[in-house]
Amino acid sequence: MRPGKFITLEGVDGAGKSTHLDYIAGKIRSRGVELVVTREPGGTPLGEKLRALLLNDSMQPDTELMLMYAARAEHVAALIKPALARGAWVLSDRFADASYAYQCGGRGIDAGRLQALEDWTLAGFKPDLTLLFDVSAELAEARRAPARTADRFEQEQTAFFARVREAYLKRAQAEPGRIHVIDASHSIESIRVELDRILERL
Repeated sequence: MRPGKFITLEGVDGAGKSTHLDYIAGKIRSRGVELVVTREPGGTPLGEKLRALLLNDSMQPDTELMLMYAARAEHVAALIKPALARGAWVLSDRFADASYAYQCGGRGIDAGRLQALEDWTLAGFKPDLTLLFDVSAELAEARRAPARTADRFEQEQTAFFARVREAYLKRAQAEPGRIHVIDASHSIESIRVELDRILERL
């Protein structure tokens, strides 16, 4: 048993993860727990360089998948596992579930290819808790519209995000003990009541 806890936030772009990340971090820190907040792709100096490529440079889907897992392997080895080992909790904006959703669901890459990379780089390592913020692709698009300049993923069409959402929900059905689906179309206040309940159990 690792001393710390690893929590991840997932959802399509525009689902509202960023709206709730600071709130979740505050709730954890209020218990006197050391918390490391990070993101994917990114989280390490190398990961942030790969993030810039992934979000801005055109590339083949297979290239995208392999770069995601290169960044993830570095992230786990250099930041996440050391933090957990010293007893800290880790809160990450996206992790491996995002690759199943975006690269398999969105891009159509065969899940077997992704599973091979995951077996190699993660060797069964998973979050203790994943919070999946779920909204329709149409609502997510409406929320993204007034945001900052869109990156390469945010520029995708609604059909792409519909596939991403479907893949996320299938993942949640397969792992209901780890992945909690949150209806992110509800008010911020009601969502935070639900978050409090989930975090209290953890």
